[in-house]
Amino acid sequence: MKSASVNDIKKELKTLPHESLVTICLRLAKFKAENKELLTYLLFEAEDLPAYVASIKAEIDEAFADIHREKSYLAKKKLRKIIRITNKYIRYVGDKETEADLLLYICQHMKDAHMVSKRNLQIHNIYMQLLKKSVKAIDTLHEDLQYEYIRMVNGLDVDV
Repeated sequence: MKSASVNDIKKELKTLPHESLVTICLRLAKFKAENKELLTYLLFEAEDLPAYVASIKAEIDEAFADIHREKSYLAKKKLRKIIRITNKYIRYVGDKETEADLLLYICQHMKDAHMVSKRNLQIHNIYMQLLKKSVKAIDTLHEDLQYEYIRMVNGLDVDV
């Protein structure tokens, strides 16, 4: 089955009555957990973005607390899981400033935990990829915001 384009779906949704839209949204939420999470964000948490970002940061804090007790291999796996979950939340928000903020927050945790070193090349590469991704997001922001985030990036640069 070939999927319709987003534009075609948008046109069709505009023609449907309210009850049909509710039914479609509920069916979509039951189909996949990620759809349900996105609908939860859009309906309940999108209005208060700072609180949502704070809850994501609290979740990152908890995950990093678990990493400190792990061996190198498990630490890498948990770090990748943190990044994967954070990227999912970033997709929900769809805001470059939030993306840069959360990615730099993870980088700061990695630096504070002394995870970044040349001895562990894989974690170092993950760190550098996060910095590169955050700089790419920062480049799309307003100049004043760029200045603040670039200062944060410069403070995170690691020469180990």
